Amino acid sequence: MSPPGHTAGVAPIVETFLSAGGVASERVFCDPDAPNIVAHVDGVGTGRQVVFNAHMDTMQAGDESRWTVPILTQTRRGGRLYGLGMGNMKGALAAMCLATTVLARHREKLRGRLTMTAVCDEVMFGERGAVHLLGARPDVHGDFLISGEGPGFMELAIAEKGLLWLDVEVKGDGGHSSRALTGRTAVARLAAILGRIDQINSMYATVPLEITGVTGGENNAGLRVSLSAGTISGGGVRSLIATQARAEIDVRLPPGVTAAEIEQRVREAANRDPDVTVTAVKAWDANWTALDHPLTLATVEAVRTVRGAAPAFVVRLPGSDARRWRDLGVPAICYGPQPTLSAGTDDFAYEQDVVDCAKVYARTALGLLNGG
Repeated sequence: MSPPGHTAGVAPIVETFLSAGGVASERVFCDPDAPNIVAHVDGVGTGRQVVFNAHMDTMQAGDESRWTVPILTQTRRGGRLYGLGMGNMKGALAAMCLATTVLARHREKLRGRLTMTAVCDEVMFGERGAVHLLGARPDVHGDFLISGEGPGFMELAIAEKGLLWLDVEVKGDGGHSSRALTGRTAVARLAAILGRIDQINSMYATVPLEITGVTGGENNAGLRVSLSAGTISGGGVRSLIATQARAEIDVRLPPGVTAAEIEQRVREAANRDPDVTVTAVKAWDANWTALDHPLTLATVEAVRTVRGAAPAFVVRLPGSDARRWRDLGVPAICYGPQPTLSAGTDDFAYEQDVVDCAKVYARTALGLLNGG
């Protein structure tokens, strides 16, 4: 679970499965408690390189008292596979391992190279996983990246939202609470700022031309800016006026809206008050792969063959490691068996979806490596 995101207990399971399928693997790490795994399957002759990417760390279980199945043990029931991380993303990890070993059996029919990567530190945007791996090992960059991060409902994410983290801090005079004035305390002034920037949640993007046709998914959230104050703090004693109030802001950016644009809007809303500071902590813009790119087309054809219908194109709401490859100029898509928008209590994946994903990954890779 992340944190702490230790994957040393998961790695041997992945390694053993790959080895049983005739695929050698190795560990790449900057923290021995959080290793990454790399495996290559080389075909005959030279050609392009397809990379599978999944992460081994999972989200926290949340309120464990609400779970109706064992959290750390797989439960198979009613066509579902339950357990922590099944949707995000043990199901996709298993499907990619299976696809890798199946393709390895027929490596004499492949051109180029298939690479399987299983990483740590994805859940917390950490530096030990894909960031370290891509820096240390250029041989995993590849020509195409298939991420097992499902956007939910077996849809195909050819884009994902960007991210902007801002800290807003207000300072003011203290004193006894009996002297508080309307709108003058640090807490009240911070609340006013949060009220003004909440309007950003009504802002929608104009979709870039190369992904025209992509949808925002449920409630069109993928095409709307979302802004939330994740934490708010101020003061320390009930009967005293707080001299400082602070909010940590999380903004998710659809394709067509930049981090710089939203940061400027927040600063304009906050800087009406001279005692306010706005600090940019982390940011990246939305990223995508064109609808007519060979990777997108190959994935759609594989899904249509396996599932009987083409998938819907959506913008994935949370970030993923697909962005790390796109930042290097490598086209990437996200497709996986996560059944809903996000994991939670009684996390699960549909068993048939896991199997279908393995087929889709294998067919997509085969099509890209062999040119159709």
